[in-house]
Amino acid sequence: MSIVFFGTPHFAVPSLQVLIDNNEQVLLAVTQPDKRSGRSKRVSEPPVKVIALQHNIEVTQPERLNDESLLDRLRDISPEFIVVVAYGKLLKQPTLNIPERGCINVHASLLPKYRGAAPIQWAIINGEKITGVTTMLMDEGMDTGDILLQKQTDIKKEDSSESLSARLSVIGSVLLLETIKELRSGNIRPKYQSGPASYATILKKSDGIIDWHKDAVSLFNFVRGMFPWPCAFTHLNSKYIKIIDVEPVEGTGTPGTIEKIRKDRILVGTGSGLLSIKTLQPEGKKPTQSRAFVNGYRLQEGDRFDQS
Repeated sequence: MSIVFFGTPHFAVPSLQVLIDNNEQVLLAVTQPDKRSGRSKRVSEPPVKVIALQHNIEVTQPERLNDESLLDRLRDISPEFIVVVAYGKLLKQPTLNIPERGCINVHASLLPKYRGAAPIQWAIINGEKITGVTTMLMDEGMDTGDILLQKQTDIKKEDSSESLSARLSVIGSVLLLETIKELRSGNIRPKYQSGPASYATILKKSDGIIDWHKDAVSLFNFVRGMFPWPCAFTHLNSKYIKIIDVEPVEGTGTPGTIEKIRKDRILVGTGSGLLSIKTLQPEGKKPTQSRAFVNGYRLQEGDRFDQS
């Protein structure tokens, strides 16, 4: 029986790869259109497209999901499953009705917590200690379908959204394969989502601005959750500065004020505690350690980071 795979970013690649490695018949990969990115506006292909083409899988990149040509192609394939992993758009009922056994979604949270587009980032920002992956049968809602399987993992102190995403993508790929096998054998009974739901709204670049009046632990979580995009940022003398690697420490100070400069870190006041900054990135430049930043900007104790 055949599978159609919907997915776009790196997070989706392990799930596609595990299907290929286990000889599942993936006949079509549906992914977002190519985009121009960076200062050079170079065209970049979605990671799912790259992997699919390497394995001679047909790829389509529709602008709109209700395109009749796409629906006709899906009906021609008449797949056993449609698998959706971080595709980026909601599937409508005409698409959901096509596969014989339904549409399986791999979602990076323990549903019903963190429905939506940015579950990994918001779990870290909110200081969660545990997260995971859910496979579910899709309906037209935003991650509201019946749960099939779940697997949890700890959020480590050193995790950023980048490292946690990489780990969850692998967990998700294993869970996807198990889900397909268990559905075929009839050993899974889908269950309705119960308990309080929460939503992980999509992040914008402007969401990365640091509010120095928050406490140091919250800002530690914020910086980790925002990395690598949109990245936490602040301003120094009206210049845009990304804050990449930090640690909360004990102490008191005025929010946003550089209270102490040490050999390998800058200690900044917050609403409660100090935030130790180890790595920063000035606009248009590479990340730099705090000592090099202090020397390059002639930073002094008493200088201030601002929100604008």
